[in-house]
Amino acid sequence: MELTVGDLDEGALLARIFPRLADSKSVELGPGDDAAIVRGMGHRTVVSIDTQVQDQDFRLQWNNGYRSTGFDVGWKAAAQNMSDINAMGGTTTALVVSLTLPPSTPVAWVEDLADGLQAAISELAAGDCSVAGGDLSAGREISVTVAVLGALPGSEAVLRSGAKVGDVVAHCGNLGCAAAGWWLLEGSVPPAELTPEQSGLVELFARPRPPLAAGPIAAAAGASAMLDVSDGLVRDASRLARASGVAINLDFAALAALAAPLQKVAGAAGVDPHTWLLGGGEDHGLLCTFPANHPLPDGFTAIGSVVPGGERTPPVSIAGRAATTSGWDHFAD
Repeated sequence: MELTVGDLDEGALLARIFPRLADSKSVELGPGDDAAIVRGMGHRTVVSIDTQVQDQDFRLQWNNGYRSTGFDVGWKAAAQNMSDINAMGGTTTALVVSLTLPPSTPVAWVEDLADGLQAAISELAAGDCSVAGGDLSAGREISVTVAVLGALPGSEAVLRSGAKVGDVVAHCGNLGCAAAGWWLLEGSVPPAELTPEQSGLVELFARPRPPLAAGPIAAAAGASAMLDVSDGLVRDASRLARASGVAINLDFAALAALAAPLQKVAGAAGVDPHTWLLGGGEDHGLLCTFPANHPLPDGFTAIGSVVPGGERTPPVSIAGRAATTSGWDHFAD
């Protein structure tokens, strides 16, 4: 008979989680007390928080039969939060995790979640970071909330509001891959029958790979504005444009080159791959603007330019025509 969360008390469940999490030099006092102690390390601190809720942000079982593992959910919870720190030009120092679990949740699933958290920290090159503590509670569905702390190696964070007319717009990381993976999960082809290419896209949805080294590198290279692309390129570029009081004109040829790898799967779906590229979220790439005379750091692709904004100017256009893709909205029907 499978052991569930309801079979254990809180202390026994925590005793199964803590050994799966590594220590780090940035955390002076980790899990086990009323609060954690994190060293300041002489830098300014940046803070963010995000939540994944069952059947809103992930499903335990998808339409095609794929089952979200605890590893998937733990990985994604860490990755999406560390990406926010990256987008400020910082490096992650500590995570604090709050879990809400139905009593019927298998203990093995929770242990797998802890392994996913740790694997994302280790494999995404998050630096000297660890899970410093958290909280457990019972509820009707699984909810994973992660608060993240980071350090700014420079004197200032790179904000969304710094883009200037004439700047180059550049992107680092994946675009449209998670949206393609989501379409496959919502489809009818079972996981065992997916091609290696399709399985790779599903994995990039379940376990996104934000370029966590790129934020500090871009900041050091003179980036004027940065933003984590979590809700779709057009929606997030619009946020950057509005914060900076400018507009962004995306280059069609550059977008077409980025969409080309998605063409085969998009053709099977009967959609234009640009739909995923422009409107798909959860890839957690990094959108930046750089002064025109600055060389782009390795890994970045120029995809447009910053142009004057105004009341009658769309915040984002493609080859001079207003972009109409909406992107992800948590409260949309």
